[in-house]
Amino acid sequence: MYGSPVAEAPVIREPLHAPVAHVVRGGVIEGIHYGSVVVLGADGAPELQLGDTEAAFYPRSALKPVQAVAMVRAGLPLDGELLSLTAASHSGEERHLAGARRILELAGATEGDLGNVPDLPYDPVVRDAWVREGRLPSRLAQNCSGKHAAMLYTCKLNGWPLDGYLDPGHPLQQAVAEIVEDLTGQAIARVTVDGCGAPLFSVSLHGLARAAARITTAPAGTPEARVADAMREHAEMASGSGRDVAALMRAVPGLLAKDGFEGVQVAALPDGRAVAVKIADGANRARIPVAAAALARAGVDPAAFAEFAGEPLLGGGRPVGSVRPVRALDTLPPGDHARPPHHTTSGRGPAQP
Repeated sequence: MYGSPVAEAPVIREPLHAPVAHVVRGGVIEGIHYGSVVVLGADGAPELQLGDTEAAFYPRSALKPVQAVAMVRAGLPLDGELLSLTAASHSGEERHLAGARRILELAGATEGDLGNVPDLPYDPVVRDAWVREGRLPSRLAQNCSGKHAAMLYTCKLNGWPLDGYLDPGHPLQQAVAEIVEDLTGQAIARVTVDGCGAPLFSVSLHGLARAAARITTAPAGTPEARVADAMREHAEMASGSGRDVAALMRAVPGLLAKDGFEGVQVAALPDGRAVAVKIADGANRARIPVAAAALARAGVDPAAFAEFAGEPLLGGGRPVGSVRPVRALDTLPPGDHARPPHHTTSGRGPAQP
């Protein structure tokens, strides 16, 4: 292993999620989004834990920065826009496709070598344009094509076979798994298949936040720092024009942020403060408001998050409500809140059932 000793794998169980956001319409709570949130201080210690931050879960694409670090450690020489694309869930804009083609060229590979699933672009405007033009789903347009192209390039550089590069037993995926465990500080609980076809590693929400913090606090020039710098400097290559995760990185200097399907968000600052969010029902509308509130709890100026209050709830075409983080996530001292102890813990995970 590369770093600190690795702890045991998180427990696989039904997560003990807690309320993290209220859907408020006309002053009445109409619905509740459950989930889990962890806020780490600069010293790496949890400053706030809501729900179940220690159970095994799937980070989905929020793990891509870690996968990119693994590839750089294995010799991937990319930097700048192309390295940012390696860690991307991109929107399918022409610059994303051009970048993925460039990585394939460097690898001496073609789109036919990609093992991800064919898809239309993720961005709805770009996708609609594709449909109008009669363009078909492609592996290049799928939002993980930058990662897959970089995986092929990493294999070529190491003399590993391109065939079967998505098999968990392939040398590439073994190298990725090792770095996942190194950066999260815990053994992988389970391996399955992500939506794009790549191996997906189950860790804890706490472990995901710890990995992000380790990436942002790494010394300059290290693989971790190279990935963080590329994503921060080229946020739109790691996501897309108009994407909230890119706007979040622009709003907070030095912030590294990555989203994932099923309501996952992770973000970390250069001093090691980090947050990770999982919305239990996968609702995208709660992800950013909760993450912004968690970052405010971590000490980021709340004024930076004016544009991340969440989409309004409409009534007759007019705003009549919003999705609001629960009180435990506001910036008042924790002692000022009367909140159920089984919903909020400090410094440790909930008791196992």
